[in-house]
Amino acid sequence: MKTFICEICGDAYLGMEAPSKCPFCGADHYYIKQGNEANPVFLREGEISEISKKNLLETLDLEMKASAIYLCMAGKASSYEVEKMYKRLAKVELEHATIATKFLKIAMPEILTEQCSDEDLENFKKTIKLEEHATGLYSKFAKEADEQKIKIFFTALAKVEAEHIELIRNYI
Repeated sequence: MKTFICEICGDAYLGMEAPSKCPFCGADHYYIKQGNEANPVFLREGEISEISKKNLLETLDLEMKASAIYLCMAGKASSYEVEKMYKRLAKVELEHATIATKFLKIAMPEILTEQCSDEDLENFKKTIKLEEHATGLYSKFAKEADEQKIKIFFTALAKVEAEHIELIRNYI
């Protein structure tokens, strides 16, 4: 067994081979390194600009709300599969929020309650809107960043959020 570490979230995966995606934050396999080779982006040297701080705070808020709404959707899901899918999405979004707090060196805020529909189809449509917004926002934030570590973070997040859209489209 080996230790693999995701360079986006910094979490460790134990196994014989690296996973195709980080099971914690959803980052692609090329961000997952053998433990002794990993250098998570939030640990890399260098200051963070004011624009990147603002964008990280906006990310933190967006990801906290997404996690909360996905927990609501999980609680109202019509099947075990949809419930578990939304619980996993909630964990992934919370992991993204955690990474933002690591960059900002702040405590994790409390997750507030969000409202959602009682109908799966309405929740799927809402999820796609949320994920499309996040994908566009994170692509914009990656372009605005002067710091390479911030560009890497937002580029990885934009891809993960776009993959969430494809996941949900499979249910519609």
